Amino acid sequence: MSDFIECNVDLHMHGLYSGAVSKSMIPKVIAEQAPLKGLDIVGSSDILNNKWVKLIKEQLKMIDGGLLEADNKTKFILQTEVEDQNRVHHIILFPNFSKVEEIREKLKNKCKDLDVDGRPKIWMGGEELAEICIESDCLIGFAHAFTPYFGLFSKFNSYKECYGSKWNKIHFLELGLSADTNMADRISELHNLTFTSNSDAHSPWPNKLGREFNTFKVKEITFEEIAKALKREAGRKSVLNVGFNPLEGKYHKTRCIGCLTFFDPHEAKKLNWRCNNCSKPIKKGVDFRIEELSDLPFGNHPEHRPEYKHIIPLSEIIALALGINNAWSVKVQTIWKEFIDKFGNEIDILLNVDINNLANINKEIARYVQFFREEKIEYVPGGAGVYGKLLRPGEQPEIEKSKIKQKSLSDF
Repeated sequence: MSDFIECNVDLHMHGLYSGAVSKSMIPKVIAEQAPLKGLDIVGSSDILNNKWVKLIKEQLKMIDGGLLEADNKTKFILQTEVEDQNRVHHIILFPNFSKVEEIREKLKNKCKDLDVDGRPKIWMGGEELAEICIESDCLIGFAHAFTPYFGLFSKFNSYKECYGSKWNKIHFLELGLSADTNMADRISELHNLTFTSNSDAHSPWPNKLGREFNTFKVKEITFEEIAKALKREAGRKSVLNVGFNPLEGKYHKTRCIGCLTFFDPHEAKKLNWRCNNCSKPIKKGVDFRIEELSDLPFGNHPEHRPEYKHIIPLSEIIALALGINNAWSVKVQTIWKEFIDKFGNEIDILLNVDINNLANINKEIARYVQFFREEKIEYVPGGAGVYGKLLRPGEQPEIEKSKIKQKSLSDF
């Protein structure tokens, strides 16, 4: 009998000291919300920031294996995101606090102040940053690699260009909300890497926390085992990526950042990426950026690549089923809690619980969970920083209603 276990892991989020993050994003609240989503391990957030470390040490305890643990047994892996001198964002995972201090010491003269923001700006390139992390036994990989502002592929055409001589020591790449495995595997050089799907959550509620996550096959829940899964060593590996349908991601399609008109990318190129309606810039979509970089058709995956399942937060499905525009309404949240109280966590409800059992609480919502599982829910796609809009099966899109800019922290 195999002694492997499977665990749900979200490796990237931010605490309240990062910009535009909810004040509720503190370790204790994250720990309370994680099991409601169905997560076993979450990123610690912003662990290079000493103000955040103080909170972490007050609210969590260090356990064997290099992880932190809350009173309810939610586990945290030491994690941060940094921005390099090329405005590329990286995720760093640390085996213990001594390595956090070691990296802080190496980076402090390359940053104005590591404690100003949870996501510090480091004045060095990707290769130098990777060398420092590798020397300190940390893991480094790209955050939201395809996003047009701070992703790897907004600056480079190859991850090897960014990490230089250290490219073969890089083991993972985060896809981001606007891409999935089917898209990214069109780029053959990425077949070397383990893809991760993480939330980059700025608030702790289950429509953000774990909105993308990974299922890892490991022997036990430790830093070393998670590292082996990312490296695909000794039978440890990722067995499932779960995340948004890229159409819901806010950078998926090519779109004007001003009037939010969608453009065919080839037409946008002819316009020199300047909108002919309002003269604002047109932001290149992730789907087209991958098209530019791709050397393979859809459907080509390396043998190690696991299934990718698209997911929609349960509160959004409830709101769609009931015809309510606000997933944070009292009615939606009351029904959401009723489902969680009955079935335990959101991931199981969305992916595993029998539809007939869901119907015992609400038949219409169960019907929409079935629509979700069958991928019958459609979208006005996202682009130019605006999330995609869910559509009921057969509903005609009202484009004007999709032109709603992000308005609060709950929209991250």
